[in-house]
Amino acid sequence: MKYLLVIGDGMADAPVPRLGGLTPLEKSSIPAIDRLARRGVVGSAVNCPPPLPAGSETAILSIMGCDPRRFFTGRAPLECAASGIPLAPGDGAFRCNLVTFEDADAPLERKRLLSHSAGSIGGEAALETVAALLDNPRFARAMAEARMELHPFPAFRQLAVQHECDFSGVRFVPPHDHLGEPCGPLFPSGSPRAEPYRALMALAHEILDRHPAAEKRRAAGKLPANGIWFWAEGAAAALPDFRGQYGLGGAVVSAVPLCHGIAALRGLEPVEVEGATGELDTNFPGKLEAAWDKLRQYDFVCLHLEAPDECTHNGDLAGKVQAIEWLDSKLVGPLIARLEAAGLDHRVLLLSDHLTLTATRGHDGGPAPFLLYDSREDSGNGLPYTEAAGKAGPFVENGSTLLDLLFQK
Repeated sequence: MKYLLVIGDGMADAPVPRLGGLTPLEKSSIPAIDRLARRGVVGSAVNCPPPLPAGSETAILSIMGCDPRRFFTGRAPLECAASGIPLAPGDGAFRCNLVTFEDADAPLERKRLLSHSAGSIGGEAALETVAALLDNPRFARAMAEARMELHPFPAFRQLAVQHECDFSGVRFVPPHDHLGEPCGPLFPSGSPRAEPYRALMALAHEILDRHPAAEKRRAAGKLPANGIWFWAEGAAAALPDFRGQYGLGGAVVSAVPLCHGIAALRGLEPVEVEGATGELDTNFPGKLEAAWDKLRQYDFVCLHLEAPDECTHNGDLAGKVQAIEWLDSKLVGPLIARLEAAGLDHRVLLLSDHLTLTATRGHDGGPAPFLLYDSREDSGNGLPYTEAAGKAGPFVENGSTLLDLLFQK
């Protein structure tokens, strides 16, 4: 038996007026996924239990069989695990996004936060931006005084580690949940301990706003990376061994460090695919081949697609629909066809980890639809994979039990 877990990050949504009151899932043409749904079971699950954050950091931890109420210590530590960044006792880890503040003749606190990803900056442009900070004596000195280190990556996702860290009482805000809002009230707050983070963010904007790297992006019609944003704070994480819990090994195919970190901490193989970006332009053929290769090697594979979530954050409704359709036509359909052609019995769990709302461009932790399919059975369910069908089906209060359903434990 082969077990396939497919996560379409943030593809669930609420009805959208521009789609005639349909959700992006309902609008999308997904014949392969709907065939599985009609022969399987469609329900809904709570993957982000309150009061924890509504986001992939809790949702995917749930889906991978770890109750976040017990195991969640923050998103950044999971991403550090994926990148091999060690955390000593007393260390704190942070995501440090490259972001875009609006170009306005106003104090930083009154400027709106336009992009959580600096227009999906990546590659050399991202590294050039981080180098502009690290090579600046004032910023380097401020980081040293805060006992912080910044670890550069060729993407908008940067990681920072703070030694002898105490962020108790500090409120950090996920930037993707507050796009278009004035940034002052969103800066770290709630305690005097927040001041070093606020100061570093203000200094970074001062350095980057008119730096040649930002001006180059403006001239090209792109959003400039003119700021940084600390969030996703946490201490070192430890997760139970996957094989010890479920009796089999496996692999996780994703472009997102969070997924790779969870995989590494659970004893699964993290699989990086060249050209996999986490965006709509990701390497779909490469991800398909990687998933198929690992399905032949292991009995369990998790395949994660970030694009629906990022498209929603970027306000790209057409892109979100396209991402969902390509999940169907370029990944799920071909994988199921190969499993069937090889005569391999298989069970599939496919779901949106959380809702990402077109209306707000942010996350929502309400119940997300899932489908469970067994190639040996036809349930006669007859329903497509949609939010409405999920609400009409079985309700799973604790998403961390979904893998028990997949493995029939």
